[in-house]
Amino acid sequence: MKNLNSVVAIGPQALPGLAEMLRQRAVSQIFVVVDSNTARHCYPVLEPYLPAHTLIEIPAGEEYKTLATCETVWSQLTEKSADRFAVVVNLGGGVVTDLGGFCAATYKRGIRFVQVPTTLLAQVDASVGGKTGVDFQGFKNQIGVFQEPAGVFIDPQFLQTLDNRQLKSGYAEVVKHWLIADAPAFDTQRHEGVLVEDWSLIIRDSVATKQQIVEADPLESGLRKVLNFGHTVGHALESYLLLQPGREILHGEAVAAGMICESWLSVQKGLLSETELDRIETFLFSVFEKVQFVTMETDAIAQLALQDKKNSGTTINCTLLNGIGKAVYDQPVTLAEIAESLRYYHRL
Repeated sequence: MKNLNSVVAIGPQALPGLAEMLRQRAVSQIFVVVDSNTARHCYPVLEPYLPAHTLIEIPAGEEYKTLATCETVWSQLTEKSADRFAVVVNLGGGVVTDLGGFCAATYKRGIRFVQVPTTLLAQVDASVGGKTGVDFQGFKNQIGVFQEPAGVFIDPQFLQTLDNRQLKSGYAEVVKHWLIADAPAFDTQRHEGVLVEDWSLIIRDSVATKQQIVEADPLESGLRKVLNFGHTVGHALESYLLLQPGREILHGEAVAAGMICESWLSVQKGLLSETELDRIETFLFSVFEKVQFVTMETDAIAQLALQDKKNSGTTINCTLLNGIGKAVYDQPVTLAEIAESLRYYHRL
């Protein structure tokens, strides 16, 4: 599944690089997948760099990251007689890059796609690493495949289209990369927070961290699981609130809460010190607002962790911290421990 011709371009030359790739390769048709937001704010920036193409617009929002939306994409590919030399360009955040990549990877057993991520979350995480997929029955990324894109083209200028909440959501994944693999960056960068004038270097370093891990374990059989720090509890919390109209939260907000819960679990397992936990909590709460839920909901939220993709049978496998900057994967935790971590977070 590893595409050895895959390229990652970051910076002002990213979009010209995409244009050059499309000129050099045998391409029968180009399809651009956007959502209603990126169609308005980002597509006008990308359009001048593209040859003739077909625009496929989907609704914006995690609630549309479904097989039903995939059917509309597949239908338009079919109606336009897209063959296996077609290329799909996914222009958007994590929903668009995940869903568009999945549609391309499964259409006619796989056609090429490229990612043009427009949110910080997608630029440092969702568009890199070859994971594609959609949510199913309320569970995050329940249906999907591993498939590397032909290229990832990251232009930080798209971040100017984001509001502060969306920007911070992506920042959670940057912090995650520091906590699992780069203690010095956590020590220095946390004093700056999201008050960043030029995101290019942070994006480049974050992508490099993820690429190094993914290249060592493309199909998540071992080391790549460290990238799921904060996600066992975070995905359960996100999935639970996604099913509560009006209470939905962004992915990064859930991951930030999950990182606090899983850092607390790391302390309980004797892996992380109380001092390190305090540093993590203090920093995350300086950036992210507390996710709201009530104590009586913790057991129901914890139950959703049984659907986590890292589990082995009924054993919930979690990624924990063996000190800041070092993650350990396949750490078994119980439903009771997850619920207790949520209660701990609720008390903070």
